[in-house]
Amino acid sequence: MDINTIRADFPILKQKIYGYPLAYLDSAATSQKPDSVINALSQFYQQNNANIHRGVYYLSESATKAYENARHSVQRFINAPHAKECIFVRSTTEAINLVAQCFGHLRVQPGDEIALSAMEHHSNIVPWQMLCEKKGATLKILPMNQRGELELDTLEHILTPKTKLLAITHASNALGTLNPIKKIIDVAHAHQVPVLVDGAQSTPHLKIDVQDLDCDFFTFSGHKTYGPTGIGVLYGKSRWLESMPPYQGGGEMISHVSFAKTTYNDLPYKFEAGTPAIAEVIALGTALEYIESIGWDFIRNHEQQLLAYATEALSSLPFIKLIGTAEEKIGVISFTMEGVHPHDVGSIVDQYGVAIRAGHHCAMPIMDFFNIPATARASFGLYNTLSDIDQLLQALQEVRKIFKL
Repeated sequence: MDINTIRADFPILKQKIYGYPLAYLDSAATSQKPDSVINALSQFYQQNNANIHRGVYYLSESATKAYENARHSVQRFINAPHAKECIFVRSTTEAINLVAQCFGHLRVQPGDEIALSAMEHHSNIVPWQMLCEKKGATLKILPMNQRGELELDTLEHILTPKTKLLAITHASNALGTLNPIKKIIDVAHAHQVPVLVDGAQSTPHLKIDVQDLDCDFFTFSGHKTYGPTGIGVLYGKSRWLESMPPYQGGGEMISHVSFAKTTYNDLPYKFEAGTPAIAEVIALGTALEYIESIGWDFIRNHEQQLLAYATEALSSLPFIKLIGTAEEKIGVISFTMEGVHPHDVGSIVDQYGVAIRAGHHCAMPIMDFFNIPATARASFGLYNTLSDIDQLLQALQEVRKIFKL
């Protein structure tokens, strides 16, 4: 694939910011969208807009077919055994909350434990804290080292007969660490512990195969996979999803309603109450097809080249300290600048057309572990180039000049 051809698919990259080419290095927060995804959204509202599943007229049937075709695209994309195991939600956050509320209601009792890792996003911490407070359960935390790698030799001790679930990130949004998730799942299953994988950061960067991983739940967000905001996916093994009570009531999740009793619909509709994000689901299917058209070998090799180039360049700057130096990483680099708050770094490089993230990245426990308030973070997508990184490096030199470092 030619990178310039790929970049031409993303109209937002054509603009200039303060007179400079846009160097968008914040794909870990949200990815940019190709023309095909933008067009899918527009086309739905221009040609197919109707509510789904219950209409008997052409537009409704056409919209329903496109919506369910997107579900099959998701099934293929993550290699789920059945399309009914792919639930549409608003985001990874909502997917985790769904599992915490429904699976947690089913499985967790006073004195039980939920296991997490030390590098979780707030979305994979707070729902479990809320569950533990409600149920009288406790959290157990798998620690990490100074490189930002999990101390897997402690996992056997973290998991006990009281552990009802291990909820763990596939890749850290704040550090870029890519965890050996299949090995972790194997250990958990040997202890009869189900596993939820937060795949928000991994899914755009490497091929996901939930059958090979053997995870019990897997979640990801559309907006990080070159799709729209407001749409995400929860995959769950049928045996768990079928046993779980529904998350919300109303709309498509019902089979029959009377004032005396309501019976619930079959999977996947049991967990899809109300009118869904129809256009966003259809456009998500388009985004996944776009990723597959680029090819996983190109994406992984290209992003690893960007990561290696940026890591070497930033490491050579004496005023930069990298935070998170794991051996296995996705295209995320967090760093601090001596004497400069990350928010100032982000604000100044923005004046040179460079978009990076600055803050705690919804991962405050990670910042506490490294004893820092925040980091600056550059994260890569399939459309980035070495020139984007060079533009960041030049902008950091301007920060250095301003602060007389």
